[in-house]
Amino acid sequence: MLEIFPAIDLQNGQAVRLYKGDMRSATIYGDPCGFAKRFEQDGAKWVHIVDLDGALSGKSENLAAIESIRKNTKLLLQLGGGIRDEESIKRYLDLGIDRLILGSLAANSPELARSLAEKYPIAVGIDAINGKVAINGWVESSSIDALDLARFYQGSRVQALICTDIGRDGALSGVNVDFSVAMGRASGLPIIASGGLKDAQDIASLSQAFAAHSLQGGVIIGKALYEKRIDLPEAFMQAQRK
Repeated sequence: MLEIFPAIDLQNGQAVRLYKGDMRSATIYGDPCGFAKRFEQDGAKWVHIVDLDGALSGKSENLAAIESIRKNTKLLLQLGGGIRDEESIKRYLDLGIDRLILGSLAANSPELARSLAEKYPIAVGIDAINGKVAINGWVESSSIDALDLARFYQGSRVQALICTDIGRDGALSGVNVDFSVAMGRASGLPIIASGGLKDAQDIASLSQAFAAHSLQGGVIIGKALYEKRIDLPEAFMQAQRK
């Protein structure tokens, strides 16, 4: 069964969605805590939060919104965006965050990320453009091959790889099932697929592919929720089907 992660992307204290990772393309949807409460009421266990401003600056930029979600829900919080040192991890854990996502740090200093995962609840975010890893809020492309980076984390204590096809993110063009499966086979870790999910059929396709390759993981749902292409109860029902 896939774990469903409704997404809240934060920019200037608001819940937004980007189109293909372009920071200038943000559609503002409103109060992030309000969305988190709604997701919880609809049966969500987790919420996936990204501090978009922090991803650019390398430090927490939407702390008030994050604190509000923590104080007003019982959701498990998976948080990324600008977490680039151990002190940031400790501060967020003290705040009550349940899992931290390392993206740029995991690409630039993979040995450090592996060692941090030995001590803390860490997921690694691998965001790819044409198979190459993007860093620093997706504004910089690297020469790092996404599959090679996934292989590096094989056998590590990393809890999951969050794999985003940036070319599909926010575009409602369909989740990249082949990319998600390839990353799972390369790493041997649970895979949380991200980018482009458009409807319940996408969940079914991903679930079937994961089962066929004996993979564990989940899927992040963003714009499809905000644009009412799918609702959470429907997503949960689809994820439970075999």
